Amino acid sequence: MPDHDAIIIGAGFSGLYQLHRLRELGMSARVFEAGGDVGGTWYWNRYPGARCDIETIEYSYSFDPELEQEWEWRERYAAQPELLSYAQHVAERYDLRADITFNTRVEALDWDDEADEWTVTTDDGARCTARYVIAATGCLSVPSKPEFEGREDFAGEQYWTSSWPHEGVDLSGKRVAVIGTGSSGLQTITAIAPEVRSLVVFQRTPSYAIPARNGPIEDRLREVKTRYPEFRELSRMAKVGMQCGEENTQYYVDSDPDTVQRELERRWLDGGLCYTQTFRDILMDAEANEAASEHVRRQIREKVHDPELAQKLTPVSYPVGSKRMCVDTGYFETYNRENVSLVDINDEPIRRITRRGIVAGDTEHEVDVIIFATGFDAMTGALNAIDVRSGGTTLREKWADGPRTYLGLMSAGFPNLFMITGPQSPSVLSNMMTSIEYHVDWVTDALRHLRDRGKRRMEPDLAAEDNWVNTTNDVADLTLMPSAASWYMGANIPGKKRVFMPFVGGVGTYKQVCDGIAVSHYNGFELV
Repeated sequence: MPDHDAIIIGAGFSGLYQLHRLRELGMSARVFEAGGDVGGTWYWNRYPGARCDIETIEYSYSFDPELEQEWEWRERYAAQPELLSYAQHVAERYDLRADITFNTRVEALDWDDEADEWTVTTDDGARCTARYVIAATGCLSVPSKPEFEGREDFAGEQYWTSSWPHEGVDLSGKRVAVIGTGSSGLQTITAIAPEVRSLVVFQRTPSYAIPARNGPIEDRLREVKTRYPEFRELSRMAKVGMQCGEENTQYYVDSDPDTVQRELERRWLDGGLCYTQTFRDILMDAEANEAASEHVRRQIREKVHDPELAQKLTPVSYPVGSKRMCVDTGYFETYNRENVSLVDINDEPIRRITRRGIVAGDTEHEVDVIIFATGFDAMTGALNAIDVRSGGTTLREKWADGPRTYLGLMSAGFPNLFMITGPQSPSVLSNMMTSIEYHVDWVTDALRHLRDRGKRRMEPDLAAEDNWVNTTNDVADLTLMPSAASWYMGANIPGKKRVFMPFVGGVGTYKQVCDGIAVSHYNGFELV
C-alpha cells in the first residue's frame, strides 16, 4: 500500500480546501508546502501595497456557512495581511496544519505503472508514495527573474516583489528604482512613493488600470451575509466567477453613443475588473474594445498633469482586457509627485546595472534600492519546475509546445495526477476562489467515484484531451485575447511557446461542461 492516499502540493487556498475535502472522504493526505506557513500567494507576496484585485466578499470560501458568517472583512479589496490572516484562521479552525509539512519543496514525481502510485521526492531527499497527487501549486507562484547584466555589481539593496522579506523593508528617504509595471509593480509604486526620497519607474508596457474605489464594506457585508447561498450560486454561474451584473448588459453593436458613454462611465465609477463586462462584445469586437480602451486612456490623460508623461503611461498597443488589467488605488496620480519619474525602456533600454544604479539608454540612474516587479512564469511554471515522469516521458517534454490537458484537470499519460485551476481552465480569467472551490469539489467527487466503484486509476483519453485543447484554442481565437503579448500567452518568458493558456469561455459555461462530463460517468476519462 502507498504511504498516503493522496499527496497535495501547496498550502495556499487550493491546498487547504483540498485537504479539508479529502479528510471528509476519510482519505489519508499529506500536504507539502515550500513556505513556512499557509497562504500561498499571500504568504510570499508581502511587498508594499499588496492587495487582492477581486472583492473580498467574493474572494473567500463558500463551503462552510459558519465560516462565512464569522469572518469580518474590513475592506472591499483586502490587503495582504488580512488575506494571510484569513488563510491562517482557516488552517486553525479546521486543524489543517497537522497534515502539512512546511519548508519542503516537491522536486520530482515518478509514476509506477504496475503499482498505480506516485513516488514523490522532496528537496531534502525524502521519498514517499501516494495513489494520487493533487497539484495545488497556483497559477502565479514561480517568479520570472530575467537576467540583468551587472546585477551582482550593485552595491545597494535588491528585492523581488514575489519574495519580499517577511520582516519588511524600510525605504524611507531612499532613492528607489522599480522595474515592472504589472499589478505588483503598480501596487508597490503607489504605496512607496510618499515615503521614498526619489522613485524612478522602468516601464516596458503601460497598463490599463481601473480604480478600485476601495473602502470599508461593513454594511455591504452585513447585507450579503443574509443571502450568502443565493449570492454564491449566482457567482458560480457568472462568466468570471463573480457578479458583474452581466445579465443586464447589452452588446456594444446594439447601443447608441449616449448609452455607450453612460455605461462606460458607470463601470468606471463602480471600479474593479468588471469594467470589461460593460458590453458583452468588448473582448470580441474590435470597435467595442476600442471604445472601452479609449475611455480608460482619457481618464489617464486627465489624471496625469504632464501631457508627455501621460502619453508614455497610456496603453495603445493592445486591447483592454487582453492583458491582465490592474485595479489601482491612485497609481496614475503618483506621477504628479515631484519625486517620481518614468523611464520608457522601449526608448531607453536597460543596458546594465552598475555599482551605483541602472544604465538606461545613455543615462545612469543612481539609486539605493532596486525592486524587481517582473512577474511570474504563469500557468505552467509551477508544474514544469517539478520533474514529473510517467512511462519514460516528462510533463515538460509533453508541454514543450504549450500545455495539453483535459479540462485543465488532468493530462493524458500522467494518471492520477490532478491539477487545481490548471491551464485550459478559466483560472486566471476568473475569481480564483470560485474556480478553486469548483475544481477541488470536482476532484473530490471523482475520487469518491473511483473508491465507491473499486477503481484506483484515472486518466484522460488522448482524443478527449486533443478535442479540449482545440476547443480552448478555437474559443480564444474568437476573441481579441491572443492579440496581446501577455503572460496569458507565456510571452513574458523568453523561449516559452506562445499559446493562449486559460479557457476563455467563462466560468458558468465551463461548469456546465465539467458537470456534464461527471454525470456521464466521466466521459473522456479512462477509469481502471
